[in-house]
Amino acid sequence: MSIKQDLRQLLKPYYLFNILLSLSYIAFKRLPVLCNYFFQTDQCEFEGRETEILFFLIIVVMIRTRKAGSVSMISYLSSSFIYTKIANLILWFNADILMGIVYGIIFIFVAFIFPEPTYSGADQVVYFRGAENLEEELQKDKQVTWLVTFYAVWNPACVNFAPIFSKLSNEYGLENLKFGKIDIGRHPEAAKKYQVNDSSFSKQLPTVVLFKEAKEVMRRPIPDGKKSFVKFPFSEESIKNVFGLNCLYDEAKNQSKTKRRLKAD
Repeated sequence: MSIKQDLRQLLKPYYLFNILLSLSYIAFKRLPVLCNYFFQTDQCEFEGRETEILFFLIIVVMIRTRKAGSVSMISYLSSSFIYTKIANLILWFNADILMGIVYGIIFIFVAFIFPEPTYSGADQVVYFRGAENLEEELQKDKQVTWLVTFYAVWNPACVNFAPIFSKLSNEYGLENLKFGKIDIGRHPEAAKKYQVNDSSFSKQLPTVVLFKEAKEVMRRPIPDGKKSFVKFPFSEESIKNVFGLNCLYDEAKNQSKTKRRLKAD
């Protein structure tokens, strides 16, 4: 996503309200007029406990966004909002219980009224209902190449990757080059069969697997020699380059042409 697209995305209510909620305590505590009125003090400085909470928040956001594989400004913001808002909730309750309750009500209200925007363009993603459904589809026509994402709806990295995968399916999808997704939170047997760790500490979410002739030929992320997983940036360009989508697309197109020509003969 370009900088212009990022800025356009930031104008959507979800991002505007969440940025305001994330910066609310800092703004109210540091701006003299607001500080004097709400905190009844002329000392508009952070106290020791407040500084500790904010410092801890910075560390948590940095770690979690790196684990989420965030690669753009929007991704970083989306990954960090929940942590910044919880930190603000703690700070507001620490300052005044009533203000903490008011902030909590606004927090919940915004979450329900302004959900995170999702990719609204066309896509060609097939959603599988478990491991058996995926296996049936793979065996149905072994000439079809499948790129399948194993994901969980609660995982920030999966949420960030969803619009990218949808966009790629729309750009590269053909009758013999298809894109699929399977929610391993709802279908844990698929996670077990395809060896994808679905725990909350998993470094395998999302996992993208390429199937050719009904067999797995490549996946990301992949384990290193120490039973850990090599971090993979789930960006549009990374998926295109690592899985060779341009080559797969050309192969699939040529295969379709040959098939039509043979039928005509």
